[in-house]
Amino acid sequence: MDERLSLNQITTKAWSLPEAVAGCAEAGVGWIGLWRDKVAETGVDEAARLLKEHGIRVSSLCRGGFFTGVTPEGSPVDGVARTREAIDEAAALGAGVLVLVVGGVAGNDLKASRQRVADAVGELAPYAGERGVRLGLEPLHPMQCADRSVLSTVDQALAIAVEHPAEQVGIIVDEFHVWWDPRIEESIAAAAGRIAGFHVCDVLVPLPDPLLGRALPGDGPIDHRHLRARVEAAGYTGPIEVEVFNAGLWARPGAEVLAETIAAFERHVARGSGRR
Repeated sequence: MDERLSLNQITTKAWSLPEAVAGCAEAGVGWIGLWRDKVAETGVDEAARLLKEHGIRVSSLCRGGFFTGVTPEGSPVDGVARTREAIDEAAALGAGVLVLVVGGVAGNDLKASRQRVADAVGELAPYAGERGVRLGLEPLHPMQCADRSVLSTVDQALAIAVEHPAEQVGIIVDEFHVWWDPRIEESIAAAAGRIAGFHVCDVLVPLPDPLLGRALPGDGPIDHRHLRARVEAAGYTGPIEVEVFNAGLWARPGAEVLAETIAAFERHVARGSGRR
């Protein structure tokens, strides 16, 4: 098995954190991407204990952000305050990366919304750095600009990241959100030394939903090995998370989903046999 494989918790959403950690250990998966709601159910201290007990490392914690105050739920939030809490949680869990979903458009002003994101990152970057946590700006597909992220491309995320030390702020390359970008190869190359995470999945065709329209690698049009080669050429050697939002997978037993995740990763993302 490719030792860089990480299970993002959302892929096995039906599993609690203890179940996911134990499942990874049993299957020989050494990394996990955690979500804050699952951590909250278990408690930070207990989650940290379970991770240590099973020898599982945390590839990232999701999520901080929503700096514009705009969320999919429609209720305003203090994104900076919440992200400070998330940074502390990431440090306690040994997660070197906190994924940031920066928030949708506020007041019908896209330019000002992006500036709010830049200002918030500037305020939080030193705080994260002091705690050994790297902020990972994740651009989302343009269809999610209104309610989830005013950063839609790697270039836009990188423009904010480069204003800060690389060990404090990087970017997340998530295939679902950026594979379509005609500049993706050039953008990834420009992000050399700034890539804080690489998330893989595929796109369901036809797309049923801009959030839940994901599939395991190999079930859609994305050339996973090509994008993996590009992020590696840009210096990224860290864990590779399989992150799949899919209601069909969520309804199935976690162990089955994890087994299929491992098989799909080996066939379509890991180096070796299979299509590029």
